[in-house]
Amino acid sequence: MIPTVVLTEDLAEEPLAWLRQRAQVVECPWKNAGELIRKLSSADGLIVRTYTRVTAELLAAAPRLKVVGRAGVGLDNIDLAACEKRGIRVVSTPNANTHAVCEYVFNLIFHLVRPVVTMPAAWPAEEFYRCRKITRGLELYGRTLGVLGMGRIGRAVGRVGNAFGMAVIYNDLLDVAAQVDFPGRSVSKAQLYRQADILTVHVDHQPGNRHLINREVLARLRPTAILINTARGEVVDAAALAEALRRGQLAGAALDVHDPEPPGPDYPLWGLPKILLAPHLAARTDGALEAMSWVVRDVVDALQAGGR
Repeated sequence: MIPTVVLTEDLAEEPLAWLRQRAQVVECPWKNAGELIRKLSSADGLIVRTYTRVTAELLAAAPRLKVVGRAGVGLDNIDLAACEKRGIRVVSTPNANTHAVCEYVFNLIFHLVRPVVTMPAAWPAEEFYRCRKITRGLELYGRTLGVLGMGRIGRAVGRVGNAFGMAVIYNDLLDVAAQVDFPGRSVSKAQLYRQADILTVHVDHQPGNRHLINREVLARLRPTAILINTARGEVVDAAALAEALRRGQLAGAALDVHDPEPPGPDYPLWGLPKILLAPHLAARTDGALEAMSWVVRDVVDALQAGGR
């Protein structure tokens, strides 16, 4: 029999067409909870992205489910223990967005420290020379890049920072020295915060990481430092960051992820100077989206194998 796969979020065109040749694909937006529950009653597989919460309650509506595919990296939106209890296999694409996120980190850095000034039309000479006189950027060469979390993405960011001539320091819960194939120095968190000119966050969703970047950490950063977060929104205490920016405790920040998403009207970071707030775009490249969408291969393999 042809298996039924429920899809709750978008996939790239080619992987989706590939899947349709091998399974009956039922598309049901994650926001339509009641309809999703009904569709899952006959589902053999489920494919999600970022916003679908795969809970024990959701799994209970899917008695035939054999596999959950996450078209992405993090698994924090999937109850892994509940899947394990049911014997449901969970597959993902852990390497798919590494390059996209790494490139985006430096995109954010350059927007903060080397903004591009565009001349929309012919400028008067005095405006041209005035702009040249007042515009100053931060040269990355010789600066210290602090990487909090030295997994795949953290290492990619560190490698690029090293290519720019930056001194790279990092902190990770694990001893990852054997995987760091460029000049990089492991330091304590206190040293990382104290020495970094740019602090970029690449930790996962472990419970202890909530508000890892808090008031105390921000107070340790140099007033000339900038903070980049493309990891998880809950890692940064937004209220503490807003306070630090108002007080001039750091030179700027760029956040691509937020808690919650989307952030509401009461988000404490709205309207502050020296901050970039992006709508979770780091992995949104054609290449990364297609690579993540090819989780369909693992889903089909798991179904053909009968689950586990």
